[in-house]
Parts: sequence; C-alpha cells; structure tokens
Amino acid sequence: MPPAEATGHVRLPAGAPVEIPAPDATPAQLDATRAAVAVLLIGPAGAGKTTVARYWADHRAVPTAHISLDDVREWVRSGFADPQTGWNENSEAQYRLARRTCGFAARNFLANGISCILDDAVFPDWPVIGLGGWKRHVGPGLIPVVLLPGLDVVLERNAERTGNRRLADEEVAHIHGRMAGWYSSGLPIIDNSRQDVASTAQMLDNVVARSLASPVSW
Repeated sequence: MPPAEATGHVRLPAGAPVEIPAPDATPAQLDATRAAVAVLLIGPAGAGKTTVARYWADHRAVPTAHISLDDVREWVRSGFADPQTGWNENSEAQYRLARRTCGFAARNFLANGISCILDDAVFPDWPVIGLGGWKRHVGPGLIPVVLLPGLDVVLERNAERTGNRRLADEEVAHIHGRMAGWYSSGLPIIDNSRQDVASTAQMLDNVVARSLASPVSW
C-alpha cells in the first residue's frame, strides 16, 4: 500500500455494519429523501426491481448507489453457475459470494457518505436465499422492502426480457407464488401493478420514511 502522502492515494473510512437509527436521531437523519440509508428491494423476476432501484438512486437528493446482485453474480464469466440450469453447490457458492460482495460494497458506500439500494429475489421460505445473509453482510439497519405486482404484470414484463434474465412462464408463476409468503412477514410491500416508475419510487420513499421512524423487526 502506498504511503498516505502519495499522489492519488486517499484513505477511506472502513465500512461497518449498518445500524438501526438511534431513538434520538435528528429529523435530518430520519428524512427519507436525504438520510444515508441502505435499502434492500425484494421481488420476483419481472417485478421491476432493477428499474425502480436505478430510478430511485438517480433521483435522490443525496449521493446514492444501486447495487444489483444479479449484476455482481454475472461478473463471473468463465465458470458462471446459472441457477436457471439447476441450483447446486456451485450456484449456491457463487450466490453467497455475490451477496457478501454486495454487502461489503454497501457498507463501504455508507461509510463514505453514499446511500445504496440493493436488489435481489429473496424468498421468504428458502433460508439459503433469505434475509439472514443480508443482515449478516450489511447490518440490522438494512431496510427490506418487497416489490410485488400481480402475476399478469410480472409475466408481461418477463416476456420483454432477453438472454438469461428471461424465465419460462411456469417458473415465473412458481416464483411469484412463493413470494406471496412475504404478505405474512410484516415487511412493507409495494404493489406496483398500476404504478409507473416515478410513482413507485415515491411509494418507496414513503416506506423508507416509515421504516426510519419505526424500524421493522426482521
């Protein structure tokens, strides 16, 4: 490592786990449009997670990063283990590695004054792809939000996808059905079936504001 005085070398704060807002947090710290937050946007393929996350990050009043777990998984080129061809020890290992990498990135962004929104298809009934790993890698202050439009909308959006991001209709319906388990979880849920991206992002702001004022237990 070059010495601190070396040209181009900047010391950055180390990322620490994201904590739940303190009870005596100031109004500025609890302002959903300006607070430094880490949000996890959950939903099935075709829910619009990536589109909404990018829009939300683009339009916040403070620096905000978008971290897509799918994008990080696909950093692996040779030897990529695609879960669509079957969930096995290789696809699970690469998923866990991608999630841990996203967690490191989120903590480091926040430590340096940049909020972040992550997106992932987290299942309520599958611990391997569950919330526990995200809590370990990001911290208890992570705000989980479920984006769950109707099945017809998800199928329509999935049909517009290309490459390995497009799933068979049967698989989309199966995933959507499993995601319905979030309704009994207590997590905030946004049904964006009839909402455009901008209004969905506004709904997300409202959910984040409520979660900052009264953190969800998860």
